[in-house]
Amino acid sequence: MTHQHLTVVDHPLVQHKLTLMRDKTTSTASFRRLLREISLLLAYEVTRELEMTTTRIETPLQPMDAPLLEGKKLALISILRAGNGLMDGILELIPAARVGFIGLYRDPETLQPVEYYCKVPSELDSRMSIVVDPMLATGNSSVAAIDMLKAKGARNIRFLCLLASPEGVARMKEAHPDVPIVTASLDECLNDHGYIVPGLGDAGDRMFGTK
Repeated sequence: MTHQHLTVVDHPLVQHKLTLMRDKTTSTASFRRLLREISLLLAYEVTRELEMTTTRIETPLQPMDAPLLEGKKLALISILRAGNGLMDGILELIPAARVGFIGLYRDPETLQPVEYYCKVPSELDSRMSIVVDPMLATGNSSVAAIDMLKAKGARNIRFLCLLASPEGVARMKEAHPDVPIVTASLDECLNDHGYIVPGLGDAGDRMFGTK
C-alpha cells in the first residue's frame, strides 16, 4: 500500500516475520534475527529511487552498457539504540553505505526527545540519507532527528521503520512532508504511555533483552 507520504510493505515474507516479532513468546535471539531479516526486505523498498547511471562492461559473451549506482554512497542514520537492529540488515545489502548515529531518548513525562549524541557522515547534501528506527510512535524523536540532519545539509531523506502509528505519521507529515516513510505496518493508535498498539512492545528491550 503506497500513498504519497507513506509506503506500507505488504510482501508476504515481511508480514509473516512481523507476526513472529509481535508474539510476546518470541525469544530475544529470534527477535534480533527476524529484525535483521525484515530490515533487509524493507531496504529493497526504501532504496527503490537510488540514482542510476550506466557503465561499459564485457560479459563472457559481448560488451554492454550495464546499470550502476550513481553518486556518493548513501548514508544510513540510526536513531539509537533500537535503530541499530535495522541497520545491521541494511548493511548486509548495502555494505558500502556510510553510517551515522543520533542518540535520542524520550522523556517519560513529556514524551519529548532529548539529544545525547550525534555523529553523521560528511557531505549529506549530496547523499541520500535513510533514517532508521523500528518504531514511529509519537514521531517526536523522528522529527528531531530529521531536523538535525537537515541542519547539517541533508536534503534527500527517507525514513524506515518497522511499525508506525497514525499519530506518528501525521506528525512527520506535518513537520517533514518531503520525507517519505517506509514501514511494514500502520498500526491502530498510541496508548496513554505513547506505545504503539497493538505493536510489539519496546523494540530495544526485546532486541537486547533489557527492561
